[in-house]
Amino acid sequence: MDTALQERLHLALLAQRRAFQAERMPTYEVRRDRLQRLLAMTRQHGQALAAAMAQDFGHRARQESLLADIFTVEAGTRHALRHLRRWMKPRRVATPLHFLPGRNLLMRQPLGVVGVVSPWNYPYYLAMEPAVAALAAGNRVLIKPSELTPATSELMARLVGERFSPEEMQVITGDAEVGKAFTELPFDHLFFTGSTAVGRHVAQAAARNLTPVTLELGGKSPAIIDRSCDLQLTASRLAFGKLFNAGQTCVAPDYLLVPRELVEPLAQQILAEMRRMYPRIAGNADYTSIATPRHHARLQGLLADAAARGARVLRSHEEQPADRRLVPALLLDVPPEATVMQEEIFGPLLPVIAYEHVDQALAHVNRGDRPLALYWFGQDGAARDHVMRQTHAGGVTINDCLWHLGQEDQPFGGVGASGMGSYHGEWGFRTFSKEKPMFIQSRFAGTKLFQPPYGATFERLLGLLKKVI
Repeated sequence: MDTALQERLHLALLAQRRAFQAERMPTYEVRRDRLQRLLAMTRQHGQALAAAMAQDFGHRARQESLLADIFTVEAGTRHALRHLRRWMKPRRVATPLHFLPGRNLLMRQPLGVVGVVSPWNYPYYLAMEPAVAALAAGNRVLIKPSELTPATSELMARLVGERFSPEEMQVITGDAEVGKAFTELPFDHLFFTGSTAVGRHVAQAAARNLTPVTLELGGKSPAIIDRSCDLQLTASRLAFGKLFNAGQTCVAPDYLLVPRELVEPLAQQILAEMRRMYPRIAGNADYTSIATPRHHARLQGLLADAAARGARVLRSHEEQPADRRLVPALLLDVPPEATVMQEEIFGPLLPVIAYEHVDQALAHVNRGDRPLALYWFGQDGAARDHVMRQTHAGGVTINDCLWHLGQEDQPFGGVGASGMGSYHGEWGFRTFSKEKPMFIQSRFAGTKLFQPPYGATFERLLGLLKKVI
């Protein structure tokens, strides 16, 4: 490994660690100031960031960038500012009768220096949303954004450098080698968003330093359609959830599980909704490109492999765009061995799997890794509750897609192969804090009665405790 690179990264970490040691418990005013600077940066430069993302993708719908990257960071920061004082306050915790008049407190302290590794698909949001939580909790932050979005990464580095000292928050750009070296630093906490395969390597690198990690990964997130669903409403919301950011979303519906008799009518309704939202694909400013040539070729390969194995391919449009805008397609009668059923799709392809009884659908979901998201569509509350009890997922939206991701009062995170740990709102504050329990003893405590020399008094008191606990 390049020793100059190693030294540069270690010096950045050392500078933040020294700054933290000089200010181990930043005041409410200091934390609020940092959050307000991040909020002002986001508001002032939202349009420039959206333009940079469009440049990186080849084309990205400006409205998608403003909603998914800029607004979400604004909303998360404003939420943190509203609740910061309460989050910071030490909390009274119940004290058992036999320890009274002592009392318990829970104190939240910042961990120190937090490393954030962010991906390319939502390059500003997935860098800054963890940073909001880490700054609110009183930490210093180093960010390594994706090398696949260089314009956005360089702009973030410049904007953060203008608003924050390097000892507060810094963006470190570079290629995959920089990213690998970054994950090997001895952070106090490492936050990674990306693929499950890369997440395993990140966890291994962090483990060598005993660095705790939060892994926000992905997987094949299913949408289960119940016979009680509103077909048109379901189709509209599935089309939106799948095609937002051209399907390049970690919680996009990856495949549908549909009652056999509804497969054809639902598929036709989804295609109609896709055409309504996007009357054309080529040159449509509302429709986002696939981010890189490699990802575009991978998706075309998934489509060709499925078709070669006998899947029916239903394209939403009869177009062949010259750029990386990929025409959406539904895949019916897909054999389970098709690659599209083995890998996370991360694009505008949507397999539709038929089932006779819902337990067949549940068995299909439960045979695979636990997904980051699960969606259910229907009006039958008992059927919904059955599905919720019999499946595991990082998060769920009922009768829609994606929107559980935007709930600041709920934790967001994966389970199993889709990740570990959670953030958003107070959950993020807790992720980047050490919750330190404190027991404050009273001068009138009776614990002296348990000191040696032991004798009959000890035995009587121990017997009494067993009766009162």
